Amino acid sequence: MLLYAGAIELAGAVRGRKDRRHATSDWMALEQERGISITAAALEFEIDGRRMSLLDTPGHKDFSEDTYRALIAADSVVMVIDAAHGVEDQTRKLFEVCRRHRLPILTFINKMDRPARDPLELLDDLERTLGIAAAPVNWPVGSAEAFRGVYDIQTKTLLLYEREAQGQHRAPVDMSGLDDPAARELIGESAYAHFIESLDVIRAAGTAFDVAEYRAGRQTPVFFGSALMNFGLEPFLQALVELAPPPQPRSADAGLVHPTDERFTGFVFKIQANMDPRHRDRVAFVRVCSGRFTKDMTVSNARVGRSIRASRAYRFFGRDRETITVAYAGDIIGLVNPGQFAIGDTLHSAAPVRFLDVPRFPAEHFGRIRLQDTRYKQFDEGLRQLEEEGLMQVFYVTSGRREPIVGVVGALQFDVITSRLRTEYGVLAEVDALPYAAARWLGDPARPLPTPGGQTAVATDRRHRRVLLFGSAWELQYFERHHPEVSLLAESPPGTDADRNRS
Repeated sequence: MLLYAGAIELAGAVRGRKDRRHATSDWMALEQERGISITAAALEFEIDGRRMSLLDTPGHKDFSEDTYRALIAADSVVMVIDAAHGVEDQTRKLFEVCRRHRLPILTFINKMDRPARDPLELLDDLERTLGIAAAPVNWPVGSAEAFRGVYDIQTKTLLLYEREAQGQHRAPVDMSGLDDPAARELIGESAYAHFIESLDVIRAAGTAFDVAEYRAGRQTPVFFGSALMNFGLEPFLQALVELAPPPQPRSADAGLVHPTDERFTGFVFKIQANMDPRHRDRVAFVRVCSGRFTKDMTVSNARVGRSIRASRAYRFFGRDRETITVAYAGDIIGLVNPGQFAIGDTLHSAAPVRFLDVPRFPAEHFGRIRLQDTRYKQFDEGLRQLEEEGLMQVFYVTSGRREPIVGVVGALQFDVITSRLRTEYGVLAEVDALPYAAARWLGDPARPLPTPGGQTAVATDRRHRRVLLFGSAWELQYFERHHPEVSLLAESPPGTDADRNRS
């Protein structure tokens, strides 16, 4: 997408060989080492006179919370499906988030130049698994070595496929009518017959594309191609520019906030430390929802009721940043975070407003993190800043060993924690897995706590709120059954001002 928009001159790959550059959005050292996206990245560019804010999100289930927060900040979604595997588990989970927020989805079925399932079967998988109508915009001709291109159903033209330089540069596209004898000869009789047969099925029984149904989240337009070989992306990007909706109204405590409202509003959906190794600053990513943001303006944080002067504001392109003086609804801006922002904070000018909270996923994996050297100050700072990002939750048991316990959504996050402590804070640490399965906060902190049994431990979080760490789902259910008077919360309750000052 960045290549076709003219934002970069050479495309990168998530899983690249040593002689191929990495994807622009995968700027973190561990992302490049593992060949996976670990953190959501913001990239802004212009195409056809329109400004696009692209949030590239992790696909691995262990980093799903970061993806979830990015989806909250989006107005539309691009869903990429592997032609060999169809809808996978993580796609299903993220689709449910899109459904709840009624986000329109454009689908790109990728890797048609490799062995793939039948396209009719792939459409059926989309509809049965996700419960959304799939409307093909173009149709593939063959697959794997027999892949010859895609046929545009609306314009009735054939885009012929050519392999070129491993997809690193813009692929040439030759246009030809379907009844062109040369095209039929190029495709081959067998592939041509199968293509015509499946196309007839789509025309007779398939879903016709409807823009209104797409924007309502009830239908997804489907495109086919090969991203690695850089084929099929140009028509897909053109459709994204033409079809994806502009910034939409956002639900707040006092009703909908429209992008055309005069007052500035926005919310923090991501915090990232150490993006720039030279400055080691923390940046709050803000989705602008309405009004006009200007450099040096004073904004209020609805959570703490305080004002702050936004003297340093940036636009991002992966790791790279540039200072901006103005931003509008739909833009993603970065504000240097002096410790006053948290994920989910609403920022506003003029009359107070508060957007709906950004939920946190409950931790499912726990481990004791042990410092391997004597850099205690850097260790504590690293844990505090990584927790601020939403990467993990930190707990301290009230008896026994005082080494902190970290709770994460996915086990791979343990590797991210130790890697970032080493590379960004100069701290050597190890994580030993612990036999906990769930953390629950006390809904009424003043209520006396009965003695828990089994492997359950009593702990506190950074704001000194009591937390129970249960050894299993059974232990959690047993406690709830025998102590119905104790209210347990899967998410940490809002802290008091005293808690904030202490933290």
